[in-house]
Amino acid sequence: AGNSPADSTQPSPAQLSCKMAEAEGPEPTTTTEHERILQEIESTDAACVGPTLRSVYDDQPNAHKRFMEKLEARIRNHDREIEKMCNFHHQGFVDAITELLKVRSDAGKLKVQVTDTNRRLQDAGKDVISQSEEVIRCRVHQRNIAITVEKLQLCLPVLEMYSKVREQMKSKRYYSALKTMELLENTYLPQVHQYRFCQIMTENIPRLREEIKEISMSDLKDFLESIRKHSDKIGEMAMKQSQQQRIFNSVVKKQTHNGNEKLYVASGAFLGHFDTATPEQLQDEEEEYEEEVLTAQDLVDFSPVYRCLHIYTILGDRETFENYYRRQRRKQAGLVLQPQSNMNETVEGYRKYFNQIVGFFVVEDHILHATQGLVTRAFTDELWNMALSKIIAVLRTHSSYCTDPDLVLELKNVIVVYADTLQGYGFSVSRLFDLLLEIRDQYNETLLKKWAVVFRAIFESDNYSPIPAANEEEYRMIISRFPFHDTELEKQPFPKRFPVSMSVPEIYKEFKEFIYASLKFSESLHRSSTEIDDMLRKSTNLLLTRTLSGCLQNLIKKQHIGLTELVQIIINTTHLEQACKYLEDFITNITNVSPETVHTTRLYGLSTFKDAR
Repeated sequence: AGNSPADSTQPSPAQLSCKMAEAEGPEPTTTTEHERILQEIESTDAACVGPTLRSVYDDQPNAHKRFMEKLEARIRNHDREIEKMCNFHHQGFVDAITELLKVRSDAGKLKVQVTDTNRRLQDAGKDVISQSEEVIRCRVHQRNIAITVEKLQLCLPVLEMYSKVREQMKSKRYYSALKTMELLENTYLPQVHQYRFCQIMTENIPRLREEIKEISMSDLKDFLESIRKHSDKIGEMAMKQSQQQRIFNSVVKKQTHNGNEKLYVASGAFLGHFDTATPEQLQDEEEEYEEEVLTAQDLVDFSPVYRCLHIYTILGDRETFENYYRRQRRKQAGLVLQPQSNMNETVEGYRKYFNQIVGFFVVEDHILHATQGLVTRAFTDELWNMALSKIIAVLRTHSSYCTDPDLVLELKNVIVVYADTLQGYGFSVSRLFDLLLEIRDQYNETLLKKWAVVFRAIFESDNYSPIPAANEEEYRMIISRFPFHDTELEKQPFPKRFPVSMSVPEIYKEFKEFIYASLKFSESLHRSSTEIDDMLRKSTNLLLTRTLSGCLQNLIKKQHIGLTELVQIIINTTHLEQACKYLEDFITNITNVSPETVHTTRLYGLSTFKDAR
């Protein structure tokens, strides 16, 4: 209601109650007690009125009637006070209602104005709202574009890396492709893993790795097939290199120590006089040879095995690759060591057999030094020991069929070159040289059989009459072939006659040829000069005691041999016995071992020819 100045001067109901109590004057004790109870009821909470009302009924009889009367009087007083209060504020209430009615009419007008203003504002704001909505849409599009650009910036490197992987695989750069996949998987894909295409890439990467493994393994199989085909050529070049280097070293060494001595090398070829080749010429030949020699890397592309090894290493499966490679090479070694059935017929069969084995181990040696742990020295030694046992068994079997000493000699030369070649690659070849000593005994046996035929032919063609020398030239020719020294014969005029028949110089010459043939086998066996000298003397003794002695016995036992022939044979054997010391000197000269050396074997010419006589 309204607020008038008179409101502040109006007494409150409590003040009116106090004034009415004062106007009534003092009451008896009961009245006072009732006043107290009424005051207590007015001031007490309704929930706690019970004890107060109970005290009204607990007092004197009929006290509650007096209390009720007092209560009604109190109510009436309050009604009068309320009425007075209402009368006092009535005018202000009327004024307030009047003002309120005025305000209602103004409020209606204001409502109309506000409604009209709102309508006009709504009409004016439709364009703003439309433009605002358009701005909002543009802002949303802009935000989406910014988010898209940001995400694309994260996705583009992923796509580029994946495309790079494809290109690398297409160009067969598998090792680089694996490195790119590793970078893609560990760095780029985690940044955009929530996208479906990234999940597809993640699922494809293991398949790509398996594809690379399969491709690299296929390349490895092609590589293994390639080295199997090229082992022969690789071994041929390696053995050629070793043989030419050995010949060069032998030429330089013997030229330095022996002057103009003739050189019989392991190949059996006569190189001529050393004074015809200068060190500069030998050096030029060596340089020319080095330029022509091809290595295993020139003949075989080893990149597939390197690539496959790196790929399996990156993929954490190196052990599987190593086991597979070693298993396959062990199988190939078994195939290489299988000889051809007719290998013993020609030296080419042996050479091809050795070429394949050398090529196999040259490749393994290269793999051993070019890779880290793909093959180990223990593995190659295991293969070599297995191969060596097989090779020795094969050579023992096939060489036993050889009856031609030239073929045995060529076989020995091939074995020596083979052993020297593999020894240069760090393989132990002592068992091969022990085998060569066994083959040497077989070689000597074939030589003895060959010279038995030669001796029989000489005895058959001899006329068992003294050799005539019509002039100095014929005389010198006989002396050059047989060490004959007789002062009285030299003083005699031409024509002269030697006391021996033509078989003596022929046999002496054949003895020297036999010694040369035996020396050819003994060379390059990495034996000392003393051992070689001992070998030559023992083989020469066998030629004397077995071959020549047997031929003499057969000759003497023939029915057509007469007394004249027997006498000439006695003379011949006497001079051959005397010539044995010249054979010993000949052996000493070619071996450089003094005959006074301890344990030097002597020739058994005395007993042989004495028995024959």
